[in-house]
Amino acid sequence: MAEELRYEVVGSVGLIRIDRPEKFGAFTWPMIDAWAEALSCARLDERVRVVVLTGTGKGFCTGVDLDELAAVEATPIARKRMLTDRVYKVVRGVQDLDKPLICAVNGLAIGAGMDMALMCDIRLAGVSARFSEGYIKAGLVPGDGGAYFLPRLVGTAKALELLWTGDMLSAEEARVVGIVSSVHPDDELLEAAMTLAGRIAARSPIAVAMIKRAVYQSQRHDLDTSLDLISSHLGVVQATEDYEEAMSAFRDKRDPVFRNR
Repeated sequence: MAEELRYEVVGSVGLIRIDRPEKFGAFTWPMIDAWAEALSCARLDERVRVVVLTGTGKGFCTGVDLDELAAVEATPIARKRMLTDRVYKVVRGVQDLDKPLICAVNGLAIGAGMDMALMCDIRLAGVSARFSEGYIKAGLVPGDGGAYFLPRLVGTAKALELLWTGDMLSAEEARVVGIVSSVHPDDELLEAAMTLAGRIAARSPIAVAMIKRAVYQSQRHDLDTSLDLISSHLGVVQATEDYEEAMSAFRDKRDPVFRNR
């Protein structure tokens, strides 16, 4: 993996850390490759039940490094392939991940960096975090999923306002509009994210995955289809050892213990 993007397994948590503080987390192509690889490793590793993504220093991620962008051939197809063949490897990696993905936004999250946070399941922010889609200020459109993810979090009107103005939001403003769940002192942010990850990791990994699937499926289907899907999920879950262990622990008033699979 790239030296500027590190991945490690901490207990049952896969920790992905963008480690390029001198560039405020701006990514290079090797970093994108490593990012996608880390997501794949977390998906396949049975030890990992939750994934946490964070940055270092004063920047979570400020999008693509401008030197990388300048090296792309100035043709429409080359610029399209820059996204579809490189950056979208991360988007597809997130989409394929059936485990919870928590983002701890530690500083600036700008443009594609904000989009990378938006595509996670849950976002926590440090008090110094700042969010901006920003594309419009460079005469661009949101190229990394912002037009898809942002309206689903804040509603169409607020999303368009943020996309059309490129306004910067503070961590607290981001919490108020629903972009982040909670705000923490900067030096306590990662601990808060890891604590939340640990709480989720202690639950049945099968049920956790099914809940994630059901929530995202329900956003794409009508009520009848959603109810049909969840009834199937429930039938499967109740036939698992995880369900038996969870019910046994509930009756015995103890913490459940789930096997890795």
